Amino acid sequence: MENQLEMGQKVTGIYKTGKYIGEITNIRPSQYVVRVLAVLKHPDQGDLHNPKETDVALFHERRALAHREQTNIPAVYVKPYDGEVPAYEESLKEALQKQYTKLEEDGSDWAKKSMELLHSLEKDYFK
Repeated sequence: MENQLEMGQKVTGIYKTGKYIGEITNIRPSQYVVRVLAVLKHPDQGDLHNPKETDVALFHERRALAHREQTNIPAVYVKPYDGEVPAYEESLKEALQKQYTKLEEDGSDWAKKSMELLHSLEKDYFK
């Protein structure tokens, strides 16, 4: 790995289309295991292989990784983080709001379908 990071270090990581703040809990040859502490960007909805398309076999609902969930992230997508780590729930709310704003500006069929799924997820996240 090019920029060797350390166990316990706070980092940002991109997993699928979401972006998170977390801490490294394990180091593997080409990836880091990261424990999620906050959400910076909520994952995009729909088919990852056909982005922004609604005419697909399955329009996937994509949840944000849960608080303290651990995931493998390729080393190239993990960067050091030195800021304040926000509370998970507040960061998730903020990430959802940013996603809604972006989708409302888009206005496409994909954006409308994505907002439907996000509204459903939001009800589940904040019961």
